[in-house]
Amino acid sequence: MIWFGFAIADSMFPSSCAIQKLALNTEEAKAYIASAKPCLNPSHQATITALTSRFGIDVEIPSVPPKVTLETGDAIVVMGVRGLPRLTDRHEYTAEEIAGASFEFALYEVVAPYLV
Repeated sequence: MIWFGFAIADSMFPSSCAIQKLALNTEEAKAYIASAKPCLNPSHQATITALTSRFGIDVEIPSVPPKVTLETGDAIVVMGVRGLPRLTDRHEYTAEEIAGASFEFALYEVVAPYLV
């Protein structure tokens, strides 16, 4: 299973495992995201809109974010964003803010159980 989200949490991974991280370019990320199951939070609509406007990537927003439990062979594509301000008094980013931000994609894959 491949997931797509904006962050990872320790609770997504088995208690002991080996994880491989691979930086993705935009085209690689698009290919993975096209078949990934989204684990996005509806409250991050502004960031989801930025993803669409900047990269032309459309993703379904689940009404309730699913609980992600990765096993060996599973992966999650994560989009990291730097440079977007916190939205405290509005609900969307300006085109200038999106253009000025940096977006990075990475694939985190559980490659093996960790054996001691």
